[in-house]
Amino acid sequence: MQKRPASSRLMYRGILAVLVLVLCTLPRSVQGMPTEPDQVMRSVPRQEGPTDPQELEAFLDAFFAEQMEKLHISGAVFVLVKDGEIFFAKGYGYADLENQTPVVPEKTVFRAGSVSKLFTATAVMQLYERGLLNLDGDVNKYLKHFQLEDNYPQSVTVANLLTHTGGFDERYIGMHARTSSDLIPLGQYLATRMPPRTMPPGEVIAYSDHGMSLAGYLVQEISGVPFAQYIDANIFQPLGMSRSSFQQPPPPHLASDLAVGYRYKNGTYEPYPFDYLNIVPAAALNATATDIARFMIAHLQDGRYGNTRILSEATAQKMHRQQFTHHPQLRGRAYGFSERFDNNQRALFHDGGTPGFLSRLFSLPEHNLGFFVACNGDQFSSASRLPQQLTSQFLDHYYSVQEEPTRPQPPADFQSRASRFTGYYRELPYSRYTIEKLTSLLNQVPVTDSGNGTLAVGSSQYVEVEPLLFQRVDGKRYIAFREDDNGHITHMFIGTGAYEKLRWYEAKAFQPGLIGFFVLAFLSACIVSLLPGAGFQLPRLHQLPRLLVGLISALNLVFLIGLGLAFFQIDQWEFTYGLPSVVMALLVIPIVTTILTVGLPLFAGLAWINGYWSLIGRLYYSSLTLAELVFIWWLSYWNLLGFRF
Repeated sequence: MQKRPASSRLMYRGILAVLVLVLCTLPRSVQGMPTEPDQVMRSVPRQEGPTDPQELEAFLDAFFAEQMEKLHISGAVFVLVKDGEIFFAKGYGYADLENQTPVVPEKTVFRAGSVSKLFTATAVMQLYERGLLNLDGDVNKYLKHFQLEDNYPQSVTVANLLTHTGGFDERYIGMHARTSSDLIPLGQYLATRMPPRTMPPGEVIAYSDHGMSLAGYLVQEISGVPFAQYIDANIFQPLGMSRSSFQQPPPPHLASDLAVGYRYKNGTYEPYPFDYLNIVPAAALNATATDIARFMIAHLQDGRYGNTRILSEATAQKMHRQQFTHHPQLRGRAYGFSERFDNNQRALFHDGGTPGFLSRLFSLPEHNLGFFVACNGDQFSSASRLPQQLTSQFLDHYYSVQEEPTRPQPPADFQSRASRFTGYYRELPYSRYTIEKLTSLLNQVPVTDSGNGTLAVGSSQYVEVEPLLFQRVDGKRYIAFREDDNGHITHMFIGTGAYEKLRWYEAKAFQPGLIGFFVLAFLSACIVSLLPGAGFQLPRLHQLPRLLVGLISALNLVFLIGLGLAFFQIDQWEFTYGLPSVVMALLVIPIVTTILTVGLPLFAGLAWINGYWSLIGRLYYSSLTLAELVFIWWLSYWNLLGFRF
């Protein structure tokens, strides 16, 4: 193979490094296009699901044996509840590989991640039931030490927090802490780090860790009891959940049985250290599977566990009802829970993910049945597929659907209207004001005209069945669109996910090309600045313009390539502790180059006025000046100019 020239190799590496930067992501509960959009509900006979624990065990043994090896998972736990009792529970693999400690459902403590939000929502509903909190009341009414910004006519309500419709931006940098001494008290953290409101409340679902953490803070403020203590006294103790805690670190009797979180990398299982969360109500629960089974039973029985109640029947039913959806044909949000419609079943569920751990609580209220699954695998690895694989296979095995859905036919006139919907759509929320905005490139979905009367959304095709409503060609799923008063499409909705339509220059189809242009321009400037003469003969100012544009371009290349390599080398979870020092150092470069770039238009103007250099030299220098100025705009757009985190 012919060896590339040095300049070509450098350009190639630069583009590659920048693309790595673009494709790196910070922790997020949902990435890219949802894999669980809505399924059409049809009337079918009630099915009983699992009836024999031994048959269920055989099904699960085969599933976990295959998937744990395939997805590189050290240990997992499963528990299923039915008709008010634990029907089956079993551990698989190892909680601690080094010590060969097996997973035991009643003993092994897993980090539940965002499943914690269901406990927080339950606590809020307890206060509502006692008349201490109004779900439709302004959140600011209950906040004593800080207030949410009042930048929209509508107030953020408690119900908005429980349905993720508060309209908040989101940020992940600084959500976690390395040690207990680094933890920030909940109220202080929210007062200083609560993301701003960037959308009117009650308009779209935009998943918010901080919004649910604020709901937990309301529990603390209204009850006058620290959040972890309130949950222990009002949920854990009544349900007999003696092996569960929101304390950080967990109490000694739990800490000794805490599973080790792992990521599989380069053929080895690398352990994660125990980390701490500033967003305690959103993700800090540590519990055994059998403890969480008690919580599932209470919710499946409308707040009752045995002779104990954590919610009244009416309150529990209110909590489980759909409270918000983007369209009647799409699944929506209850209070805390998210809905699913698969295999003609309505499920209430929630997923969890924290460094080295994944979990899912999944319930079928109509069948008084639910399961909890957890594993010590990382969500930024193949292990992330385990909960969905289990859910799909479980439903297909026990609630199979024989009836084929009706396949819709495209409207005859759709071809003339297809362009209204085409373009790129970005998932909400994303960080509008911090460096994290760059990761939103990963969460864009292309919508194109298939040319046969359908829209291609990602890899699927959809047919218009009503104005702004589309059904997948196999008849199983829906998506919806929203338009403004002028008839322009503004949003697309997939499941509970909301996506805003982007302008052409924001799309991921355009951005890599723009980055490639910057790399080529900066690289050429570096090369030309090192060449003697090169048409830049300017005795009065010597070689200052050539050297200046070369210096700026070299620094910008260092920034792009360095930032890309830094993101490539740094584990994604590291950003939850704060911006890494190497990234902080790199962010100094754009400040320097922006200041230096101010002089480039002056030299360009002098060159044209006084006829410096050749015509080609002037055109080339002016083009480089324009590229440097556009780069400043690009840095500002992606919040890379300054220390914005």
